[in-house]
Amino acid sequence: MEIKCFHCGLDVPVGTNFKTKVMKQSQQFCCPGCLAVAESIVENGLEDYYHYRSEFAEKATDDNQDILDKLSVFDDDLILSEFVGKNNTTHDIQLTISGINCAACGWLIEKQLSKLQGIVQVAVNVSARRATVSWNSEVLQLSSILKHIENIGYHGKPFQPEEHEASYKQENQAFLKKLGLSGLMTMQVMMLNIGVFFDLFGHIDEQTKQYFNWVSLLLSTPVLLYSASGFYSGAIRAIKAKSVNMDVPVSIALSLTYLTSVMATFQNNGQTYFESLCMFVFLLLISRYLEHGARYKASQLSANMLEYMPTMANLVEGNQVQPVLAKSLKLQQSVLVKAGELVPVDGVIIDGQGQLDEAMLTGEFELISKSVGEPVYAGTVNQLGTLTIKVTSVLKHSVLNQINELQNQALANKPKIAGLADRFSQYFVAIVLFISAVTYLVWYQINPEEALWHMIAVLIATCPCALGLATPSALSCAVAHLNSKGILLKRGDALEQVSKVDWVAFDKTGTLTEGKFSLVACVNNTDRPDEYWLQIAACLEQYSEHPIAAAFEGIKRPYSVDGFSATIGKGVIGTINNLEYKLGSEVFMAQEIPDSMDSCNVFLKANNQVVCGFVLADKIRPSTSSALASFKDKTITLISGDAEQMVSTVAKKLDIANWLSKHSPEQKLAVIKDAQQLGHTVLMVGDGINDAPVLAQADVSVTLGVSSDLAKSSADIVLLDNSLDKIAVVFSIANRCKNKIKQNIGWAIGYNILVLPLAVSGILTPWMAVIGMSLSSLIVVINSIRLLK
Repeated sequence: MEIKCFHCGLDVPVGTNFKTKVMKQSQQFCCPGCLAVAESIVENGLEDYYHYRSEFAEKATDDNQDILDKLSVFDDDLILSEFVGKNNTTHDIQLTISGINCAACGWLIEKQLSKLQGIVQVAVNVSARRATVSWNSEVLQLSSILKHIENIGYHGKPFQPEEHEASYKQENQAFLKKLGLSGLMTMQVMMLNIGVFFDLFGHIDEQTKQYFNWVSLLLSTPVLLYSASGFYSGAIRAIKAKSVNMDVPVSIALSLTYLTSVMATFQNNGQTYFESLCMFVFLLLISRYLEHGARYKASQLSANMLEYMPTMANLVEGNQVQPVLAKSLKLQQSVLVKAGELVPVDGVIIDGQGQLDEAMLTGEFELISKSVGEPVYAGTVNQLGTLTIKVTSVLKHSVLNQINELQNQALANKPKIAGLADRFSQYFVAIVLFISAVTYLVWYQINPEEALWHMIAVLIATCPCALGLATPSALSCAVAHLNSKGILLKRGDALEQVSKVDWVAFDKTGTLTEGKFSLVACVNNTDRPDEYWLQIAACLEQYSEHPIAAAFEGIKRPYSVDGFSATIGKGVIGTINNLEYKLGSEVFMAQEIPDSMDSCNVFLKANNQVVCGFVLADKIRPSTSSALASFKDKTITLISGDAEQMVSTVAKKLDIANWLSKHSPEQKLAVIKDAQQLGHTVLMVGDGINDAPVLAQADVSVTLGVSSDLAKSSADIVLLDNSLDKIAVVFSIANRCKNKIKQNIGWAIGYNILVLPLAVSGILTPWMAVIGMSLSSLIVVINSIRLLK
């Protein structure tokens, strides 16, 4: 016996098992499409459809499966390696999202994706129409994420600068087409209705007036179906996700205006509002178009690193030079960089000299001379000379690309105030819908003819688009400003914390000082010559990454080292000629230091005896004094693992009253925790591997571009040009950004509170409401753009 599909009535193929409960009975379906439709009907409480239907529905398509099949290509390892960053089991990707109209779209995407099992973090940058997604690759596949985005009505694909730009131009053209159609139809319908309103053609009989109404209906329908389609698609996506957004009240207002006018036309009784409908859509689209352009300008400025991303390179193979894609370069290959060209990848100069412009990294426009053995970075410009470089990092792992990824991570971490604004806007829309309904009911009792218009004015005037733009627009512009100054922000919400900082801790070596040690003296307590102990120390330090190791460069290293190990923040251990040596701080020696070595800050221990001490000097950074001067209203503490005398000397030179010496990483961490327990908001500035724990513990952490990779991964802010005085810029922008966000939210809420009683009372007409809502959103965006100055 053949089984018919419960939804469409077609035969159910043998061997299929698509079932779900409908009206408390298990029903069979012929395909996943019919099953999905039935489940949706049941989920939304519409089961009576099946009870009252007079015939079967059309067969549903298998679009969902088709989409999944098409998107499965994004699970290919080659695609993943191209677009996806990996960190153990967590993957990160930037997606271009098509179809985003306003801040509510970003909110909807974030909330819906967050429901997927395996999602770690989702952040949508509405201005840039991009999303940053982190997920557990063992639980979730990229294709499933892209499919879910499709299911809620948007289109997502891996971000590529060229395609992203093309996507913007495509959306811009669509805006212009919709705007042009609505503008043209508005003029035509307005001309017809002016004739009716003012009787410009003399006495117009009812038949002619009815003819004008039908023509107006014909001209207005494309405006509603095509020009206003963006508002309806946004509203439908929100409702499908069981939410409300800014497009919902606008769509209701447009629908009511159109339906009322259609009824009046068909019944040949009452007033039509086709000219108002066209004008509403036209003015709303002008607002969206201007807002679209303003947000794009802000996003371009905040994504300014992309313009430096190289595309081509000159690959050197033997005596041949051939152009290749920069992203195809591999490690150890040689690349020729001529004068005026972008450096295509991170590398080391193996031939030639050049003058390089590294402003895109440091924010400083002075040319830097570089020669053989010195590093160069992708995106910098070789202004003078010809260089041959050896590739040390492929383009994907270049400093430039890492900076771009970190910048997007910064925008992904929103301040707390942004979350409050998002939640408030959702509740506010619901409140507006309620107030508009009450407005209609009250005015219907007072003046039925005006009730509809007053309700529409409420719906349009109080649409909280400006509130949704308040935080992301300000944050994007603040990040862009910091980037232009050579400051990399890794957490957007760090700006919120910076403005609260009242306790600042500095590391000494490599932070307040340049970390370029020189050997001043050797204090020897043995009969062996100083040269012997210097050679032992040089052999041990050759395996160390600590800045102290540089002080022993140039000294002969005649001995091999076995069993080398390093203890972070303390020193190194190694065996030479079957004798174990320890080189490091006083704490690392774990015994009393001879009085003769009081001036030393590095010690050498052999056979459980401190045999030698070294005096190493370090130069204070030129920017240190000006940086400290900007913290006069805050508590400053210098925390170092160096000897007391060395720390004391630096503290006195810099007029730092609070300083701590001989502190291990654990002790530094304890100091930070103690300050936090006392209620302080702590800023930590450090650069070394041993500073990573305290950088991670501090409320806000700053490191330098020359710092260790571990320090940079633990810090919230990276000063790419190593100038400590840039910290003052961070504080300034943080305070300005905080003020702009407050101003934007204050304006958005204040505007809505102001216009709501005006709209309810009938003083504010619908066309005034459209203009007011548009100007409100534009004011927020323009106010945020001022952060770029």
